Amino acid sequence: MSTLVVWDERLLRYDMGDHPLDPVRVELTMDLARRLGVLDRPGVTIEPAEPATDAMLETVHDPDYIAVVKAASTGRRIGIMGLGTTDNPTFVGMHDASALITGATRRAAEAVWTGASARAVSISGGLHHAMPDRASGFCVYNDPAVAIKRVLELGAQRVAYVDIDVHHGDGVQEVFWDDPRVLTVSLHESPRTLFPGTGFPDETGGPGAPGSAVNVALPPGTDDRAWLRAFHAVVPGVLRAFQPQLLFTQCGADTYRHDPLANLQLTVDGQRAAYLALRDLADEVAGGKWVASGGGGYALVECVPRAWTHLMAVMTGEALDGATPTPAEWRDLAARRRPGAPVPQTMSDGGGAGYDAWVPGESPDAVDRTIMATRRAAYPFFGLDPHDPRD
Repeated sequence: MSTLVVWDERLLRYDMGDHPLDPVRVELTMDLARRLGVLDRPGVTIEPAEPATDAMLETVHDPDYIAVVKAASTGRRIGIMGLGTTDNPTFVGMHDASALITGATRRAAEAVWTGASARAVSISGGLHHAMPDRASGFCVYNDPAVAIKRVLELGAQRVAYVDIDVHHGDGVQEVFWDDPRVLTVSLHESPRTLFPGTGFPDETGGPGAPGSAVNVALPPGTDDRAWLRAFHAVVPGVLRAFQPQLLFTQCGADTYRHDPLANLQLTVDGQRAAYLALRDLADEVAGGKWVASGGGGYALVECVPRAWTHLMAVMTGEALDGATPTPAEWRDLAARRRPGAPVPQTMSDGGGAGYDAWVPGESPDAVDRTIMATRRAAYPFFGLDPHDPRD
């Protein structure tokens, strides 16, 4: 199985300074994956990124917004179009850094669609909150949307986007809200308790694309077993009905139990189980065509490097055993980069991949109500029975 990893160290230049979205999480991910041999597996190709051109960015973003990003990249103090805020501070070189990430993700999607690679990953990407005309939620350009636009340009008629970041994938949903060729599925913490305040079950697509958006809004405190129950109760059914030609997954790791910006309770073991489920679905419904990006994740040492190393292992071959020790050299680097942060000794938190399959009415808790709300809102568009667990 060939896997393209679009990566070079210039992608670490997306650096907002003293900010939660610290590029050290990507540096530590790539170092861990390399030391564990994931990047040296047969069939793995590492390709440097090339920046997205203005024409590529304009498939999603307004030209006036791109011009403002460029102006802010020179050091000018700009406070419009979502820029210059605490969430989205400007920095010198911002346009170039953002365009490079976008180009990396676009290239990953292009390679998979054209058959140059069976799977591809852009681990620095996943900036899913950026809107066509403004920055939002730490995101300047929406690289998943630009990548999906490229696949559509190349002739795709059905692309599924599955977002497992703790925050709703609002920017991608907005871009494709009225496009029946793209199904956006997002599992996230409830918008009642977390940014961006969207992603309710009744958000199901625009008038030209009813049923093109599926939202699973999970209650705070959802753990591995409950998250996986919700995933398997909703995602396989809609993907099987939609039959995408390519699966794009945004794999933000901020569902982690110790993430400082959110309130779900997953372990890296639960996240690993999600990646395995996504791989199986890509093989089943999309002929194996799978593109993955990173996303959020603010437990910079404790979670993100392990989670995304598991992701790349699943994409490139055999999943890593959770008992695998983290290399001493990696632990030393992590301790130098983030003094005082807890440094994991193994690739596991002692969590698991088990879950209780959803049966209506048998687990009448908040997660069960979430599942039912999503299925009632979305399933009829696919000709599926919201109450039948076989769908």
